[in-house]
Amino acid sequence: MFHDPEARLNKQFAKMFGLDFPEIEYTVPDTVPEVFKAVRAWIPPEDAADGSPLYGVFADSLAALSTNLEMDNEAGDKMGMRRAKEFSEELRKTCRIITARNILMVCSNQVRQNLDAGPYGQRYTSPGGEAIGFYSSLRLRCISARKLKRKKSIRGKEHERTIGVQVMVEVYKSSVWKPFRTAELFIIYDYGIDDIRANLTFLKTSMRTTTYKFGEHDLGRSIDSAITAVEEQGLEHELKEHVITLWSEIEENFSSGRKPRMG
Repeated sequence: MFHDPEARLNKQFAKMFGLDFPEIEYTVPDTVPEVFKAVRAWIPPEDAADGSPLYGVFADSLAALSTNLEMDNEAGDKMGMRRAKEFSEELRKTCRIITARNILMVCSNQVRQNLDAGPYGQRYTSPGGEAIGFYSSLRLRCISARKLKRKKSIRGKEHERTIGVQVMVEVYKSSVWKPFRTAELFIIYDYGIDDIRANLTFLKTSMRTTTYKFGEHDLGRSIDSAITAVEEQGLEHELKEHVITLWSEIEENFSSGRKPRMG
């Protein structure tokens, strides 16, 4: 189920990244209750072999949702209090249902400058009140976006284009594992999330090497040529395994190493 309150999903563009529209329920809701009432009413078909499939509900983004008061009243909800209250009410009624039906609900949200933060408070806050963060099992925050640029010499003239963005993803809250971990994410505009680029960058940074390499494969100094080599040689899975092994080794070194607590 895909909720699109921003009403700007480009279906042709989304198909490039594997989104199959005949297989999903796509809606453009106006208000907070519309989203959560649809989730509570949704009975996904049990067609998985093991009888317990995992279903996904997506909403992009929560900041674009209105309230009935805002839709019906020209004055609107000037203080924004009604929307926060509706998020609190709807999440409270929905949280147990998505667990019982094995539904993973993924929502994007925006950030706003927190003018009341003061010198030591958080510079940014997300709209919609505190209930969204309270009921979330996992919150990821994208920070420090940086443009990815590429230069090409074409017919004797050098051209430069921005091909994507690099962002740092921080585990801002987690009740499923350890919080405050970070990871670099590379998004290429006509490709999507570039795992190969991220994995090669992680290995090079973590091992402080001057070239991109893993195992017996030395892929050179250029990230673009290293990516090409990985794809041409079919090394994607092997690269991923090296990243997982190194990441696990780093995490193990930060383990407390203490014996289990006494009952």
